[in-house]
Amino acid sequence: MSHSTLTSYPKDKIKIVFFENISDAAINIFKDAGYVDIKKFSGALPESQLIQEIKDAHLIGIRSKTLITDRVLQHAKKLQAIGCFCIGTNQVNLVEARKRGVVVFNAPYSNTRSVAELIIGVSIMLIRKIVDKNKFAHEGTWNKEAKGSYELRGKTLGIIGYGNIGSQVSILAEAMGMKVLFYDVNTKLPLGNAVSKKSLKELVSKSDIITLHIPENSHTKNLVNKSLLKQFKKGSILLNYARGEVVDLEALKHALVSGHLAGAGIDVFPWEPEKNGDPFKSPLQGIPNVLLTPHIGGSTEEAQYNIGEDVSAKMLNFLETGATTGSHTIPELSLPQQEKTHRILHIHNNIPGVLSEINSTLSEHEINVLGQYLKTNDEIGYVVLDIDTKLSKSAVEILKKVKGAIKVRLLY
Repeated sequence: MSHSTLTSYPKDKIKIVFFENISDAAINIFKDAGYVDIKKFSGALPESQLIQEIKDAHLIGIRSKTLITDRVLQHAKKLQAIGCFCIGTNQVNLVEARKRGVVVFNAPYSNTRSVAELIIGVSIMLIRKIVDKNKFAHEGTWNKEAKGSYELRGKTLGIIGYGNIGSQVSILAEAMGMKVLFYDVNTKLPLGNAVSKKSLKELVSKSDIITLHIPENSHTKNLVNKSLLKQFKKGSILLNYARGEVVDLEALKHALVSGHLAGAGIDVFPWEPEKNGDPFKSPLQGIPNVLLTPHIGGSTEEAQYNIGEDVSAKMLNFLETGATTGSHTIPELSLPQQEKTHRILHIHNNIPGVLSEINSTLSEHEINVLGQYLKTNDEIGYVVLDIDTKLSKSAVEILKKVKGAIKVRLLY
């Protein structure tokens, strides 16, 4: 059986909406699979307009600027899945999505190379003071000097957050002849000759360049603050290509103006404009040897193409097989196909007795289960049932009445 020809709805009835100029690679995956009702917006939309555009949507694709709030989800009655075409999922209310049985996917690895390469490039630009020399040249001033300019080779890079991006930065930095230290709240296996440090203070006090690759949460907000900046090695450089809230920009400004830090590269900010061309302000503007970029760490053609393919493939696989690999809301299931069956997806609250009730109820109605798959987390249970094709419609109605049921869908 080819699942590309069988879904719970005719393919021309399934509505897909993409926002924020998501790569055409994403759209082409669905077009190639036979879906035609696909709409694309170049930017994010205000909440009221967003609600109107997705009220009948089955799938939506967003990046970091589109906010999927509880109110938005309340109006999206047909929504099956959300694809976050980026690393994070902070822009989605995951708790409410989970309660409504909406699957949320992202692309945690697809732009790691782009960010890692940029970290090395920015490190060279700042340690050589290219930012200032470029400014002088554009202003018509010849300023050729070696004072305060250094090579990366032999310097120490301190990585805070040794995950997918941090570890790739580690490999590239060693290839440049750098020494690598790292700090992570979890125990991580070092790559190459990288050395783990037990405290942030130890790491920043011994590093010439410090780069952040950490999530934004209650533990990391303003992690780099006035107190920690005092521990930085004098003349060091800070790079933040992670999340805007993890650095206190006023404290960083003071460290730069006072000369304690020699430079900074900042790509993410506590507040960022909605769209290109909007005004932008930062306390770091106008400070020498500071490189400010508009959240472009993962913005390469290759990364956007890879993200487009990655997230769309996950969404399509869920739509057509029920697989939830990579989901942040519904337990992950990777599913085989079953010949000559109908497949039903049952998302429910994870309370005692649900699976028993499903099986006993189907048995009472003499509905034969040919395949069954279950995965749970603390809050949600996900059961996929392959049953006799003659009884599928009856089974769906029966399963909707099972206690704790959130969403029941006949897949094919």
